[in-house]
Amino acid sequence: MDDKQSQSGSRQRIDKWLFFARVAKSRSLAQERVASGHISVNGQKIRQVSHQVKPGDKLEIAMPERHLVLVVKLPGERRGPYEEAKLLYEDLTPPPEKKPFSPSEPGVRAPGAGRPTKKERRALDELRGEPDWLAD
Repeated sequence: MDDKQSQSGSRQRIDKWLFFARVAKSRSLAQERVASGHISVNGQKIRQVSHQVKPGDKLEIAMPERHLVLVVKLPGERRGPYEEAKLLYEDLTPPPEKKPFSPSEPGVRAPGAGRPTKKERRALDELRGEPDWLAD
Protein backbone atom coordinates (compact mmCIF):
# COMPACT_ATOMS: atom_id res chain seq x y z
CA MET A 1 0.00 0.00 0.00
CA ASP A 2 2.87 2.38 0.73
CA ASP A 3 4.32 1.71 -2.75
CA LYS A 4 1.03 2.65 -4.41
CA GLN A 5 0.76 5.86 -2.38
CA SER A 6 4.34 6.85 -3.12
CA GLN A 7 3.80 6.31 -6.85
CA SER A 8 0.49 8.15 -7.00
CA GLY A 9 1.25 10.69 -4.23
CA SER A 10 2.28 13.35 -6.71
CA ARG A 11 -0.57 12.58 -9.12
CA GLN A 12 -4.20 13.55 -8.72
CA ARG A 13 -7.45 13.25 -10.64
CA ILE A 14 -8.01 16.38 -12.71
CA ASP A 15 -11.53 16.96 -11.39
CA LYS A 16 -10.27 16.93 -7.79
CA TRP A 17 -7.34 19.20 -8.64
CA LEU A 18 -9.59 21.75 -10.39
CA PHE A 19 -11.87 21.76 -7.34
CA PHE A 20 -8.99 22.10 -4.84
CA ALA A 21 -7.36 24.86 -6.94
CA ARG A 22 -10.67 26.76 -6.89
CA VAL A 23 -10.99 26.75 -10.68
CA ALA A 24 -14.41 25.06 -10.35
CA LYS A 25 -17.01 25.74 -7.65
CA SER A 26 -17.80 22.07 -7.19
CA ARG A 27 -16.31 18.76 -8.18
CA SER A 28 -19.33 17.94 -10.34
CA LEU A 29 -18.88 21.22 -12.25
CA ALA A 30 -15.20 20.32 -12.73
CA GLN A 31 -16.26 16.91 -14.09
CA GLU A 32 -18.69 18.55 -16.53
CA ARG A 33 -16.00 20.95 -17.79
CA VAL A 34 -13.56 18.08 -18.35
CA ALA A 35 -16.17 15.82 -19.98
CA SER A 36 -17.23 18.59 -22.37
CA GLY A 37 -13.66 18.92 -23.71
CA HIS A 38 -12.84 22.38 -22.34
CA ILE A 39 -9.56 21.25 -20.76
CA SER A 40 -6.23 20.47 -22.42
CA VAL A 41 -3.32 18.88 -20.58
CA ASN A 42 0.07 19.46 -22.20
CA GLY A 43 -1.66 20.40 -25.47
CA GLN A 44 -3.95 17.34 -25.59
CA LYS A 45 -7.71 17.71 -25.08
CA ILE A 46 -8.97 15.31 -22.44
CA ARG A 47 -12.47 14.11 -21.70
CA GLN A 48 -11.74 11.62 -18.90
CA VAL A 49 -12.50 13.00 -15.45
CA SER A 50 -10.16 10.40 -13.98
CA HIS A 51 -7.16 11.75 -15.94
CA GLN A 52 -4.19 12.09 -13.59
CA VAL A 53 -2.28 15.38 -13.45
CA LYS A 54 1.18 15.76 -11.96
CA PRO A 55 3.46 18.70 -11.14
CA GLY A 56 4.73 20.31 -14.33
CA ASP A 57 1.60 19.59 -16.39
CA LYS A 58 0.33 22.60 -18.35
CA LEU A 59 -3.45 22.99 -18.24
CA GLU A 60 -5.38 25.13 -20.70
CA ILE A 61 -8.91 25.75 -19.46
CA ALA A 62 -11.52 27.38 -21.70
CA MET A 63 -14.04 29.21 -19.55
CA PRO A 64 -16.95 31.36 -20.76
CA GLU A 65 -15.43 34.62 -19.59
CA ARG A 66 -11.71 33.86 -20.01
CA HIS A 67 -9.06 31.36 -21.07
CA LEU A 68 -6.79 30.12 -18.26
CA VAL A 69 -3.28 28.71 -18.66
CA LEU A 70 -2.04 27.05 -15.46
CA VAL A 71 0.99 24.92 -14.62
CA VAL A 72 0.42 22.36 -11.85
CA LYS A 73 2.90 22.82 -8.99
CA LEU A 74 1.41 20.58 -6.30
CA PRO A 75 -1.48 18.14 -5.87
CA GLY A 76 -4.22 19.45 -3.61
CA GLU A 77 -5.15 18.00 -0.24
CA ARG A 78 -8.31 20.01 0.43
CA ARG A 79 -10.32 22.95 -0.88
CA GLY A 80 -8.94 25.72 1.24
CA PRO A 81 -8.91 29.50 0.98
CA TYR A 82 -7.64 31.27 -2.14
CA GLU A 83 -4.19 31.89 -0.63
CA GLU A 84 -3.77 28.14 -0.10
CA ALA A 85 -5.22 27.24 -3.50
CA LYS A 86 -2.93 29.55 -5.47
CA LEU A 87 0.08 27.60 -4.17
CA LEU A 88 -1.09 24.62 -6.26
CA TYR A 89 -0.39 26.30 -9.62
CA GLU A 90 1.53 28.91 -11.54
CA ASP A 91 -0.72 31.20 -13.56
CA LEU A 92 0.53 31.83 -17.12
CA THR A 93 -2.75 33.33 -18.32
CA PRO A 94 -2.15 36.25 -20.68
CA PRO A 95 -3.72 39.56 -19.62
CA PRO A 96 -7.18 40.20 -21.07
CA GLU A 97 -7.33 42.14 -24.32
CA LYS A 98 -8.79 45.62 -24.09
CA LYS A 99 -11.80 46.03 -26.29
CA PRO A 100 -12.03 49.23 -28.30
CA PHE A 101 -14.65 51.66 -27.03
CA SER A 102 -17.93 51.47 -28.89
CA PRO A 103 -20.58 54.14 -28.29
CA SER A 104 -23.29 51.65 -29.19
CA GLU A 105 -22.67 49.58 -26.05
CA PRO A 106 -25.57 49.46 -23.60
CA GLY A 107 -25.45 52.13 -20.94
CA VAL A 108 -23.39 54.50 -23.08
CA ARG A 109 -25.27 57.21 -24.93
CA ALA A 110 -23.75 59.70 -27.27
CA PRO A 111 -24.96 63.25 -26.65
CA GLY A 112 -28.19 63.80 -28.51
CA ALA A 113 -28.81 60.10 -29.11
CA GLY A 114 -31.68 58.23 -27.54
CA ARG A 115 -34.11 59.56 -24.98
CA PRO A 116 -33.16 62.93 -23.48
CA THR A 117 -32.60 63.41 -19.78
CA LYS A 118 -34.94 65.54 -17.75
CA LYS A 119 -32.48 68.44 -17.86
CA GLU A 120 -32.09 68.11 -21.65
CA ARG A 121 -35.86 67.93 -22.10
CA ARG A 122 -36.39 71.13 -20.13
CA ALA A 123 -33.72 72.87 -22.22
CA LEU A 124 -35.50 71.70 -25.41
CA ASP A 125 -38.87 72.89 -24.08
CA GLU A 126 -37.38 76.29 -23.29
CA LEU A 127 -35.77 76.49 -26.74
CA ARG A 128 -39.04 75.63 -28.48
CA GLY A 129 -40.96 78.12 -26.34
CA GLU A 130 -43.37 75.49 -24.99
CA PRO A 131 -46.09 76.88 -22.70
CA ASP A 132 -45.44 76.59 -18.97
CA TRP A 133 -48.55 74.50 -18.36
CA LEU A 134 -47.01 71.65 -20.43
CA ALA A 135 -43.91 71.67 -18.25
CA ASP A 136 -45.86 70.68 -15.12
